[in-house]
Amino acid sequence: MAIKSYKDLNIWNKGIDIASGIYKITPRFPKEEAYGLSSQMKRSAVSIPSNIAEGFSRQHNNEYKQFLYVAVGSCAELETHLVISMNQGYISKNEYDELSRMVDHEARMIMSMVKSIKLNQRLSTSD
Repeated sequence: MAIKSYKDLNIWNKGIDIASGIYKITPRFPKEEAYGLSSQMKRSAVSIPSNIAEGFSRQHNNEYKQFLYVAVGSCAELETHLVISMNQGYISKNEYDELSRMVDHEARMIMSMVKSIKLNQRLSTSD
């Protein structure tokens, strides 16, 4: 299948799944976290697929890679928020494990995409 849109990318779809998971758990957080941890978690979760989409829409591979690196950074930020949420008792160990596994898998998939872009750049310049 030819990739015509960022919506065709597995990494974008996985990012949407992660953001949806975060939006499902954060309403249970204490009200005092509405503009704190809950808000930061939503922001970092949304940043993952958003940066993938924006990078895909760029004209140059170097720009695309930079947006992918930002998405990986958002994965690390979200993982940190998940640890804090679990430590504060806002989410269960099972919820943490599931979301953490998803975020880790997403970060690895994004880095594979970066490596693929780098390889394709090297191959195209060696022709």
